[in-house]
Amino acid sequence: MSPTSSPAHLAAPVPGSSLSAARRTRDLARTVGGPAVDVLVVGLGATGAGAALDAAARGLTVAAVDAHDLAFGTSRWSSKLIHGGLRYLASGQLDVAHESAVERGVLMERTAPHLVGAQPFVLPLTPLVSRGQAALAWAGFRAGDGLRLAARTARATLPGPRRLSAVETRNLAPALRTDGLRGGLLSWDGRLTDDARLVTALARTAAAKGARILTRVRALELTGTGARVRDELTGEEGEIRARAVINASGVWAGELVDGIRIRPSRGTHLVLRAERLGSLPAGMHIPIPGETNRFVLVLPQGDGRVYVGLTDEPVDGPVPDVPKVPETDIGFLLDVLGSVLDVPVHRADVVGAFAGLRPLLDTTPTGSGEESRTADISRRHAVLTSPDGVVTVVGGKLTTYRRMAEDAVDAAASAGRLHAGPSPTAALPLVGAAAAARLATLPAPRRLVRRYGTEAAAVQALAAQNPQLGDLVLPDHPVTRAELLWAVRHEGALDAADLLDRRTRIGLVTEDRAAALKTAEEILGEALAGQG
Repeated sequence: MSPTSSPAHLAAPVPGSSLSAARRTRDLARTVGGPAVDVLVVGLGATGAGAALDAAARGLTVAAVDAHDLAFGTSRWSSKLIHGGLRYLASGQLDVAHESAVERGVLMERTAPHLVGAQPFVLPLTPLVSRGQAALAWAGFRAGDGLRLAARTARATLPGPRRLSAVETRNLAPALRTDGLRGGLLSWDGRLTDDARLVTALARTAAAKGARILTRVRALELTGTGARVRDELTGEEGEIRARAVINASGVWAGELVDGIRIRPSRGTHLVLRAERLGSLPAGMHIPIPGETNRFVLVLPQGDGRVYVGLTDEPVDGPVPDVPKVPETDIGFLLDVLGSVLDVPVHRADVVGAFAGLRPLLDTTPTGSGEESRTADISRRHAVLTSPDGVVTVVGGKLTTYRRMAEDAVDAAASAGRLHAGPSPTAALPLVGAAAAARLATLPAPRRLVRRYGTEAAAVQALAAQNPQLGDLVLPDHPVTRAELLWAVRHEGALDAADLLDRRTRIGLVTEDRAAALKTAEEILGEALAGQG
């Protein structure tokens, strides 16, 4: 069967997992002012959506709210990497390193193999990398492979590191400067197709287990027995009652619960057109001058774009909904990138940029006057229970969202005296997940399989039923009109920003976003009218 001949009966989502405007209306009506749920989760990033899934999978009744959209905050601004914990190993945090490697294996082999694959990276050995630094990096990569082994992740899932000749290095990264290039180091790590799609899959899997996923619902006040909320679409306010409450609002956690001090760290990425760097079969690790364990990453996306990141800078003051990217960050990343390229990348080549704020827990004693770099603050997550019983989960990394969610639900079950068994999520496939052998045989284009897994044929079938839906939204970007329609019908997209900025990543380039806006609004209007 060819990818274009998918039968119409495949055009259906995983049963019970569809998120839509109509379902939101129904779930909101029975939740606000209704009987108490077992668990209320505030925040629908990776950790919040993961907590909603964890609680629902244990048989608890769950409502999960977010003031904006799925993956609106930090969870859509990551490097898209599922790290194995090498950085933690280098800083002596062995437990965190092992936890990261274990969770990477869970995602790659059990819960989301359609969304997480192996990503090769080349560290070029340029004149700026001393032989001592190269030896240290090689030892680190070998230690990282040891973490893979300790986590019982198969070699077939993540190949081992190896040394490269100068010719091999240039073949994997043709844009590199050849002068003084003495070879490279090849390593592998986990890589998400799209971090926002992971959150969408988590939320939909939770919905299939009965969780009520409510976007555009802002928590105004939290207590251990529920929340006062406002529907951001209508302005109406009401109460959601719950036996336990989890605050998973990330960098905004301290605004909802007293005593939580967050020290945000800004991670900035640049967006370049892929042709600017030429063919990139692998990503790149570019050492940052003066640092022993920090790199700028070059990450080809497979959609005509390349990301370059990232920074680690403290952020003071009020937390914005969408962080701005300062020119100093852009200049820093361009300088490091230019240190290894044959032809420098200029400011005019940067077609987009984005920044995420990591919700690091500030453990500095109040009034101590001590200051430390956010790069030095532990990424170990924390679960804190307030005097009135609100459970807050902060810190951690995207890679370890599942463990963070499990720990948060454990604490909530204890605080609310809920009867819940152990978490099953380490073995619970997300919507679209399947073994690699099955994914390889699905009758759909590989790009769709990497984004939708077993539902790829259903997305493709929409275009088979209506050929116009097979048209690209933009001539130079692979997203089709069918994907936008699927997002409205099944992934909870409520407006054009949801479609362009989170269900797809068209919006990362302002020029592309403007060009796609009319199409997104047309499909949204038609789809919502159909739901009405």
